[in-house]
Amino acid sequence: MKEAGYMDISKIISDLVAKLTGNKDLIAKFTADPLGAIKELLGIDLDKSQVDEVVKGVTSQLGDLSGGAVKEGKTLIEKIKAFFGGKK
Repeated sequence: MKEAGYMDISKIISDLVAKLTGNKDLIAKFTADPLGAIKELLGIDLDKSQVDEVVKGVTSQLGDLSGGAVKEGKTLIEKIKAFFGGKK
């Protein structure tokens, strides 16, 4: 895997935003495991400070990931569970 030491963090952020935009599954994966998602999507290793910086940059460009598509998906699942739970 490539090391990110020589890579431009803003390039990493823009590459991730391009891959994540409109893809709820990838956004959920990135939200749950940013480092793993970065490795999978871009094939690079980042250290903790770089991951934090990338997460902040991606979040600012896509909006609050936990409040966006991922939250909408969780809300829908909660509504479905409540619907079926109410039928008991």
